[in-house]
Amino acid sequence: MPMVTESAQTKLTETPLEPIGPLDTKVVQCLPKMTEGCHVPVFMDIQQTFVPAEIVSIRENNGVSEFYIHYVNFNRRLDEWVTVDKMNLKELAPPSTTTSSSSTNNISQEMPITPQPRTVPPPTTTTTASTSSETPSGNTTTFFLSDDADALNSDLSRAATLPSMTNPLPATSTTTVPTKTRGNGNNHHSGVHSVTKVKNINLIHLGRYFIKPWYFSPYPEEFTTCPVVYICEFCLKYCKDVDALKRHRTKCTLIHPPGNEIYRHGSTSFFEIDGRKNKSYAHNMCLLAKLFLDHKTLYYDTDPFMFYILTEFDAQGFHIVGYFSKDKESSEDYNLSCILTLPPYQKKGYGHFMIEFSYTLSRLEGKIGTPEKPLSDLGLLSYRRYWSEAILQTLLKHKPKDGETDYPSLSINDLSEITAIKKEDVLAALQNLNIIRYQQGSYVLSITKDLFDSYQDKRRLRVETKSLFWTPKIPTKPSNQFQTK
Repeated sequence: MPMVTESAQTKLTETPLEPIGPLDTKVVQCLPKMTEGCHVPVFMDIQQTFVPAEIVSIRENNGVSEFYIHYVNFNRRLDEWVTVDKMNLKELAPPSTTTSSSSTNNISQEMPITPQPRTVPPPTTTTTASTSSETPSGNTTTFFLSDDADALNSDLSRAATLPSMTNPLPATSTTTVPTKTRGNGNNHHSGVHSVTKVKNINLIHLGRYFIKPWYFSPYPEEFTTCPVVYICEFCLKYCKDVDALKRHRTKCTLIHPPGNEIYRHGSTSFFEIDGRKNKSYAHNMCLLAKLFLDHKTLYYDTDPFMFYILTEFDAQGFHIVGYFSKDKESSEDYNLSCILTLPPYQKKGYGHFMIEFSYTLSRLEGKIGTPEKPLSDLGLLSYRRYWSEAILQTLLKHKPKDGETDYPSLSINDLSEITAIKKEDVLAALQNLNIIRYQQGSYVLSITKDLFDSYQDKRRLRVETKSLFWTPKIPTKPSNQFQTK
């Protein structure tokens, strides 16, 4: 029997609600009409208490009014349809005049608050520097940075004042919907169209799993009324019922994603797919991904993108685990545009694995890479972890020369070139780790043994470069037929 998979945070309990008690007739008469935008406490199962919520949409289902609510200060993946018996109508409040203006900032309000990196300015008083690479306690290793102190301090100050990597772009007074743009770019959801706030797909069946979607995805309208949308796990075609899927499988001969298999190690494989050559698969991949990514805006021009599909192999074929996409050509050194690990495979290290794979491709291209911004809340946490791990592993390999006790100096650019991580991201990781210090006119990296130990390589999945068969594509400039000699 297929297992039903959903986020651990979204599992509902079966604890019955305690009755709120009958509403006084006078209170009922004073209650405002329940409309979209009203605020009311709603019993949240995972919190086992009433939580402030906003009514996003209202519908009639078999004569019963249902309300799609958003729990204030919670991620939108927890939004759900509820009936009036879960509401504390005594505290029902009408829509506020600031609702429309605040809704555009709704995403940033839902994001977990992450501390901003701290800048370490040069102290005004003279500090005593240790001449040894080790502190007297012997538990801290010091790496001297060869960067100019003033220039590095300027870079750190600038990095601290950059916009948050998870914040949406500022809303403008007028919003225009582009008629044609890139298919899987990292555009933040604008929050303008209320229809996209409501999950429209109830449940999907993909391979061995039933999965409950988190967000809206623009599947054809006739699929929004299906109890379950059945998706072929190899070509990602969507069907209205299981019989339609069975008929499709008699015609679909694929047992793996289309495209070239460029990596295989054990039961793990990567397939490279050109968004221009495999338009149907790329479109279906974007629709599937949008069910679990709230911060993306989906359009259908997938030509500028390459898709890298991560799969697990068994006797039945190559089962999709997740994917990332990247620009074929990027003037801003983007090596990743969108990334997703499907819910059944999350918390198994696949996200870090795909991030490492994107940087491995960057190294083979001889480029320094960075993900397209803004990142989702979960994406930012994954990248910070990867950046910190990659930098600390590089420092672990940075040993003193024979007969010397001090570690040779290195620069931020050295760390960037070794790891293929962009300089701004290296600085952000160092500030997030809080290991960069100002000492006697220069900057140093001061790392405790406990910090090193906490970032020791404990991941089960690592990219084995010997298992990668991939050649960077050299972009060719179109010839000018009117050029004269």
